Amino acid sequence: MKNVLYVPLDDRPVNLDDVITQGKSAGIHVITPDAADLRNRLDSHKTSSGTTLLTTSCPAYGDSAKIRQFILDHAASADGFILSADMLAYGGLIGSRRLRADAGGAYPAYDSTVTDLLDVICLVKQAYPDKPVYVLDTIMRLATTSFAEGLDLAAYTESRNFMLQPRRVFSQFADILSGYNLSPDGSYGSTATFDKEQYYNTRQHKFKTNRYILEYLAQEGAIDFLAVGVDDANTQGVQINEIHYVEECINGWLGGMNGQNPDRAIILPDADGLGQALMARMADQFYRNGAKTGYAVQYFGPHGSTLTSPYEYMDVHQNIVHHVEIVGAEFVSSSPAVEIVAVTAKDQAPAAVDRIEANRANGTPTVVIDFVGAGAADAMVTEALLGSRHTGSLLGYSGWNTPGNKIGIALGMSQARYAFVTTENDAAALSLAVNAHGSLLFKRFLKDYYYKRLAIAEIREYARAHSLYENVAAIADQNMLLFNSPEDYAHLQAMLRERMQIHTATLAGACAFLIGSDEPACSIRQINGDGWSFSEYASAVLPYDDPDYIWGRAFEITLNPNLTLQ
Repeated sequence: MKNVLYVPLDDRPVNLDDVITQGKSAGIHVITPDAADLRNRLDSHKTSSGTTLLTTSCPAYGDSAKIRQFILDHAASADGFILSADMLAYGGLIGSRRLRADAGGAYPAYDSTVTDLLDVICLVKQAYPDKPVYVLDTIMRLATTSFAEGLDLAAYTESRNFMLQPRRVFSQFADILSGYNLSPDGSYGSTATFDKEQYYNTRQHKFKTNRYILEYLAQEGAIDFLAVGVDDANTQGVQINEIHYVEECINGWLGGMNGQNPDRAIILPDADGLGQALMARMADQFYRNGAKTGYAVQYFGPHGSTLTSPYEYMDVHQNIVHHVEIVGAEFVSSSPAVEIVAVTAKDQAPAAVDRIEANRANGTPTVVIDFVGAGAADAMVTEALLGSRHTGSLLGYSGWNTPGNKIGIALGMSQARYAFVTTENDAAALSLAVNAHGSLLFKRFLKDYYYKRLAIAEIREYARAHSLYENVAAIADQNMLLFNSPEDYAHLQAMLRERMQIHTATLAGACAFLIGSDEPACSIRQINGDGWSFSEYASAVLPYDDPDYIWGRAFEITLNPNLTLQ
C-alpha cells in the first residue's frame, strides 16, 4: 500500500475525512497531522446584553509550526506529498483571510515566518527528489469569514459586495498590490461593518504568498504540480488582476499556455475539491505512471459553456476541462475511457439515467455531476439517479456546493478509483478499496441530498426558532454553539442523528444500492481490459453518534457511513 502525506486545507470533512476515504478507495494510506494541529473553528466566545448578541471572538486555527515539523518527521515514510499552502502558512483557509494590521514587508522578504514555513517544501523535495510533491494554494476570496474574530454576516455581505465591484486593470505586481481600492475611474469609499484597509493588508499578504509559491517553489522545481483554487470568485472584482497575474506566471515561469500547464500548474474556481483532485492525480502517478486517461462530457441540459456561477469566474465547461487536467487526465472529444454525465436541467435527469445505463452496457465507466441544485443536490435529479440500479456502480458523483467544488469532488473520486481498479490484482486490496469507494459514494448521496436538501431545513428552522438572541435569530444556525442554549444544541444533535439514521435506511433501500434485498446493486470491483468484475452492496451502517456539527454550524457535519460489499 502506498503512503501519501496529506496536509489539508482545513479539518472540514470535505477536505479531510473524504480525502482519507478516497485514498482508501485507491489503495492509498493517507498520513495526516494530529487532529488538534489541524483544528479550525469559528468564534467560541461571546458577549451579550439580554436578548441582544454584542460580540463574538476566539476562533481556532491550525498550528503551522507543528505541521511543518510533522512533514519533516514523516517525510521518509511517505511515497508522495499533497500539501495545502494555506494550512502550512496560515493555519487553514479561514486563517488566510484574517484581517491584518499590516501587509508585511516588501516582496520577497515580506514575512520570514511564512516563507520559512513554506520552505519546508524545498527541504522535502531536496531530500526526496523522486517523490511527487503536489501543492494546493488559493487566491483569497471576496468576502470575510462570518463569525470569525468578531466579523458577522453583515460584514460578509458588505465585504463581498464591496470587493465584487470592478477594479482598475493592472498587470504589474506592485500596481496590483497598491490598486485594490481603485475603481475604473476613481476610488471606492468607506465601509461600515469591516475595516477595508485591514482587508487590503490581508489581500496583499496573501497575494505575496501566491507569488512566492509560484516563483520560489514551483519555478525552482520544489513543486511537481501546483493547483491554485480561486475561492468564492466572480467575473469581476478585486481578484481579477490577481488571477490574470497568476496565469501569466504560469505561462512565463512554468511553460504554460493561456494561463494553464496541465503538467505543472492549473488555476481555476475551486477550493474544497482540490484535495480530492490532487489525491486522484497521485493515484494516477502511482499506478499508471502519469498516463493520461481520456474523459469526455455529455450535457443533459444547457451546455456548460453557457453556464457561469455567480461564485465563479470561469464557465462550467472550462472548469470541467481544467479539473480533468488537475486529476492527471485529458479531455477528449470522442471514445473516452471515462464519461462525465453533467446534468444541467432537471427535466433531463431521466435521459441522463438512460445514458448511465447505456454506458454500463457498453463498458464505459461513468461519473455524474448534478449542476441543477444550487448548493445541494436537486430532488428530481437525485430521485432519478437513485431509481437506477446502475447508479451504485458510478466511479464518482457530487451534487454539493459550487460547480467547481462538485467537479473537483466527483472527478477526484472517479480518477483515483479508475487508476486503482484498472491496475490492481490483489484480492484483499480490491475488497478493502471497494468498501471504501462504496462508502464514499453512499455518503455523497446521504450528505448532498438527504442532509443538504432535507434534514438541514428542519435543523435551521429549530435553531432559528430557539435563538437566544433576537438580532441573530434569522441566522442562528451559523453558530449554534453560541446562539442556542446547551439544551437546544443537544436537541439539535439528537435531531441530526435520528434523522440521518432514518435517511441512511431509506438510501440503503433505494434501487441504486438495494441493500438487504435478494438482488442488491453492485459497484465496480475491477476493470481488466474490457472485462468488469463487481461487488454487491451487503450492508450500510452509520454510527449513531458520528453525525455532528463539526464547526458548530448547520452548514457542515461529519458523516461517515460504513458500507460492506461482497
